[in-house]
Amino acid sequence: MMENGTGLQGKVALVTGASRGIGLAIAKRLGSAGARIVVMDMAFREGPEAVIEALKGVGAEATTHEANVTDGEQVEALFKSVEEEWGGVDILVNNAGITRDGFLMRMTDEQWDAVLNVNLKGAFLCSRAAIRGMMRKRWGRIVSLSSVVALGGNPGQVNYAASKAGLIGMTRTLSKEVASRNITVNAVAPGFIGTDMVDTLSDEMKAKVMERIPMGRFGTAEDVAGVVAFLSSEEARYVTGQVVGIDGGLSL
Repeated sequence: MMENGTGLQGKVALVTGASRGIGLAIAKRLGSAGARIVVMDMAFREGPEAVIEALKGVGAEATTHEANVTDGEQVEALFKSVEEEWGGVDILVNNAGITRDGFLMRMTDEQWDAVLNVNLKGAFLCSRAAIRGMMRKRWGRIVSLSSVVALGGNPGQVNYAASKAGLIGMTRTLSKEVASRNITVNAVAPGFIGTDMVDTLSDEMKAKVMERIPMGRFGTAEDVAGVVAFLSSEEARYVTGQVVGIDGGLSL
């Protein structure tokens, strides 16, 4: 298996929504394997310097960019900048995502559009920008963060579930389009991971969810990061078009 400090030297990995949580854990894991890291986010809550320091702590060379994944011009400008500075993006992790929960009968157009734009359109725009350079190099990795909700649904999250299910359809189709160029395209479907989103649940709700998880615990950001790192590596060169569940058995 890929050890820290090995496996991804010379590769450039761009992770969207990576200023904290799962995205930052993924960036750190890829960085510890030798990749140079581009952190893209709408805003850096604790400042970009804190993210750079966190990545330096695992020995990673990194840069940060504030950009909106839903804005095609900003996305294209960012990828052009990375091309000029570091020779382009080899690994793209579509992690940026938001929720705007509510039952469908009360859901507003804004709630629907906001979630679909960030979670699905953002992944489309970033994948389109990344794929050109990958095609030229005849090597690339795209990993998108879907969700267990895409597979089983969740009341009050029709917009989120639709966006994450859309990522699965996009993953499977794009994988077929680029497989002959040695580019793999996969998705991961995390279950309940111990991040800010889970922390907002009541103790009663947490207990109910825990009863449904065979492993008896919530996942960690590092659990997700390890799988993403594998899918980004040369070890996963024959894995494409797949959706890997990271949910402690919740979807069984």
